[in-house]
Amino acid sequence: MSPPIYHPATDSITPPGHVPPSFPSLYWPINPNPGEAAYLYMPRDVWKFTLYWTLIIYAAFHLSAGLWAFAMRPSKLSIGVPLFYVVVGGIEATIAGSIVGSILGAVYQAGYFRMSTWIPFVWSVINLLVLLLSSFSMQGGL
Repeated sequence: MSPPIYHPATDSITPPGHVPPSFPSLYWPINPNPGEAAYLYMPRDVWKFTLYWTLIIYAAFHLSAGLWAFAMRPSKLSIGVPLFYVVVGGIEATIAGSIVGSILGAVYQAGYFRMSTWIPFVWSVINLLVLLLSSFSMQGGL
């Protein structure tokens, strides 16, 4: 594989003929097989991967919390609680994933770096951990 070439038209180091990997395209980055590595070059692709992973992770987490809330007090009125949790989680994920994905894409493009497809996944988990940590009261902890 030839080294990436700087293209002033796209302001990126995108290799000629590069096709963005399909979602999720996670691969083991240590000693990958030839042609197996999947990298993101364009900020739009970084944003998209980060948004998708954040939506998936937030939906799973909020659905679990909603099902647990429903199991604590099952009734006909509380049957919509899991759905409500997923909708709220989707709104939160859209905002958080868009902000973090945009920042990641801008930083990687400014440095002319290529991004492994694992980075958006890891930042989506970090988003969830920040959400989880911010849900606790920290008044007496400091």
